[in-house]
Amino acid sequence: MNAPVPLTVLNQCSPEEFVQRLGAIFEHSPWVAAAVVTQRPFASVTALHAAMADAVRQADEAARLTLIRAHPELAGKAAVRGELTAESTREQSGAGLNQCSPEEFTQLQTLNADYNAKFGFPFIIAVKGHDRQSIIRHFTQRLSADRDSEMRECIEQINRIAAFRLNDLITNT
Repeated sequence: MNAPVPLTVLNQCSPEEFVQRLGAIFEHSPWVAAAVVTQRPFASVTALHAAMADAVRQADEAARLTLIRAHPELAGKAAVRGELTAESTREQSGAGLNQCSPEEFTQLQTLNADYNAKFGFPFIIAVKGHDRQSIIRHFTQRLSADRDSEMRECIEQINRIAAFRLNDLITNT
């Protein structure tokens, strides 16, 4: 992610720079930043996040599904191959997913496969504040949900991830 930037700079920069600086907030989805650039100036990081979250919620189902599918599996193949974005690597490591026991890793692989088979997209959870055990518990519980409910939950989790990322990136000045 880019170096911290004052909100005043984001409010005044070119639309292209705005999208470039905020394009990684939503995993591989710079369209979210592009959708809100004309709503500047934002009074706060909270207001910016609310606009971005609304853009995601108002997007059509295909765009929301593409956004969900842009996220990596937790402790999945991309993590093993070192192909995660810097943000995802930092977040998954912060939850201890890079320190899974062989049993936990196998359990997560099974949960990832079961979840993808049932819903057709990866399990998403804002891992900040979670550890491996709580992630596995949520994973297991959410497997009993229906597809529409789970899709909404994934979008809300993605919006939580974006809030954490925005707060790490932007200063309210």
